[in-house]
Amino acid sequence: MTPIETTRDPTTSHTAAVSDAVCDPQRIAAVTAAGLLDSLPDEFFDDLARLALTITGARAAFLTVADTERAFWKSAIGIDPDAAARENALSDSPCHLLITTRAPLIAEDAHFAPRVHGFEVLSAARIGAWAGYPVFSTEGHVLGGFYVIDAHPRPFTTAQLQALQTVARAASSEIALRQALALARDAGRASATLARTLQDNLLPPRLPTVAGLDAAAIYLAADVTGTDVVGDFYDLFHTRGKNWCAVMGDVCGKGIEAAKITALAHYTIRTEATQHPAPAKILHRLHEALVEQRTDDRFLSAALALLHPGPDGITGRLSSAGHPPPLIRRADGGVEELHCPGTLVGAYIDNVRLTEIRFRLDPGDALLLYTDGITEARAGRGHPMFGEERLAETLGRTRGSDAARTVEHLSRAVAAHARGHACDDTALMLLRAPPIP
Repeated sequence: MTPIETTRDPTTSHTAAVSDAVCDPQRIAAVTAAGLLDSLPDEFFDDLARLALTITGARAAFLTVADTERAFWKSAIGIDPDAAARENALSDSPCHLLITTRAPLIAEDAHFAPRVHGFEVLSAARIGAWAGYPVFSTEGHVLGGFYVIDAHPRPFTTAQLQALQTVARAASSEIALRQALALARDAGRASATLARTLQDNLLPPRLPTVAGLDAAAIYLAADVTGTDVVGDFYDLFHTRGKNWCAVMGDVCGKGIEAAKITALAHYTIRTEATQHPAPAKILHRLHEALVEQRTDDRFLSAALALLHPGPDGITGRLSSAGHPPPLIRRADGGVEELHCPGTLVGAYIDNVRLTEIRFRLDPGDALLLYTDGITEARAGRGHPMFGEERLAETLGRTRGSDAARTVEHLSRAVAAHARGHACDDTALMLLRAPPIP
């Protein structure tokens, strides 16, 4: 998380320090294509800026898009709106270093940090601390930055910086989504490719390697066309210390609007899980975010587990928002349902009730998170569903298998039952406490 420090000759002007990377024609083309320069404030980006302020406790937050000469403030929350040229000279702002280095810039004392000392905007705006992350185009060009400022020097915690980085990623994803939508409309193409691309971006290409945890996941797309895609999502990520968060979710409905909810849920959970040690609290904050971003009456289900792997197994806490109950496969092949009552979350849910339970995985035990695409799988109308009982029996027969072989066995079993037909997306994630050698 800590950027590489560089030294600067104090006699060198910041205007001269603006690098060739800033003026790269491909980068400028990407900035132009984003369509954000000289545009009006935007509720989505303003909400991200407010979230950054809530997380960090900073004075102001900005999303800037930079051409060769200026940093344009697409969002600026926490400043006097009448200060509103909504831009400043790029050569006088630390923002251009995000473009030059393509790396985060953290200055807890902006008056003495060698990378930012002397920037005119710091003294003019009375900035004592500055923390920012680059915002990228889909091609990897730096469009600008997402950053927070404070009037006085101050430290930023690791959790705050991780959350700020997540917010910057959310801004990059939103920009990419809007560009893809515009291109799809202009070309008259169906939005299936767009939605599937978004789904792929929201699913981790591979799960992280975690000491004391054997994990594997698989996503099986439904047999649909047009906009009837996107709904299921999963994630496994580090929160703090030796703790990890695993989540499986399913957004109601299909298409681009469902994709937007999926994106919001993904980034909200990643952000909130670094702030709260209680899974029910994380899901409640997700509900609040869905209500604040209300565009229709969509809702979602989710199962969220906080995990602490250790040498003798895994301890965990689970909360469920109306999601199918996870299953635990014990080392001896026995299967237990991990039932945790909870309501769905989303725009139209008025009385959210979320609980949480504790569980333990001893060496050889495994936790299965899944969406209802697997239990509802069938060869067609009039044919039996795969069902909860068949899922438990199939899982029990994987006794002794590692995570990868288990999810592969389950996916083959459901495909055989449905004769290759999939009427809904299906996601599976298995989290196993490795057996003691």
